[in-house]
Amino acid sequence: MRNVAELMDGYRSFLKERYPADAELYRSLADNGQSPQTMVIACCDSRSDPATVFNAGPGQIFVVRNVANLVPPWEPGGEFHGTSAAIEFAVTVLKVRNIVVMGHARCGGISAFLEGLLKDQPPETFVSKWISLLEPAQAELDRLGSDASADERQEAMEYAGIRRSLDNLLSFPFVKERVDTGKLELHGAYFAIATGVLKYLDKSDGRFYPAV
Repeated sequence: MRNVAELMDGYRSFLKERYPADAELYRSLADNGQSPQTMVIACCDSRSDPATVFNAGPGQIFVVRNVANLVPPWEPGGEFHGTSAAIEFAVTVLKVRNIVVMGHARCGGISAFLEGLLKDQPPETFVSKWISLLEPAQAELDRLGSDASADERQEAMEYAGIRRSLDNLLSFPFVKERVDTGKLELHGAYFAIATGVLKYLDKSDGRFYPAV
């Protein structure tokens, strides 16, 4: 959408065509609150909307989106931790049963990291600091070899970023406690924008396979 006028056109279409079908559901959610069983941590890329990919309706998934669908490690303190706050709220207040870290193909954040596009930025730059969370995952690229193509390295790093975020989730005490007691499950997913294929992380071998 190019401007606010188009956004308003979209709203009017929603109000006329989609809202009436779900009006009772919206009223119930307003009166009774939300109780989603699944949280999705996704990239803020406009091409990979989790609600669209999973065909989810209002109130069905709790979503936080950021650059490159990253989860920082547990870092208690007085800083502003938006993603960490969302995770804490989902786990300790909503008591979700699942957390899905969903990456996607052609991720701009991953590209910027691999191509060093942010290396000359001042250390206080928000994006460069955020993307540095990928540094521990870069070791996974070593197994590709020096003759790997740029596309192969991109995809491998997209997968590695998902795995790293799942590892970081377990650094949150309240997440690990619920995982250890069987009250919470962690999952990895990967959406290929061009083909619509969704891949799912197999925990037994750490590889991604088509979900269907």
